[in-house]
Amino acid sequence: MAALVIHEIDEEIVEALEGVAEQNGTSPKIEHRRILEAALKPAEPQKKCFVEFLASMPNIGKDEDFGC
Repeated sequence: MAALVIHEIDEEIVEALEGVAEQNGTSPKIEHRRILEAALKPAEPQKKCFVEFLASMPNIGKDEDFGC
């Protein structure tokens, strides 16, 4: 696995990263990795259950409107 070193980071950013790490009970290194992964890895498509899929369909009329 590769290593990444970043120079010239604003101290406020470093402190914010340390604060997030402390809140999550992790290290700044782990939080930095999570942030990079969230920003750069493609998101996996969210799967919908059948009921959610049906609910997402627009209401385009009644059956009678279509000759059923």
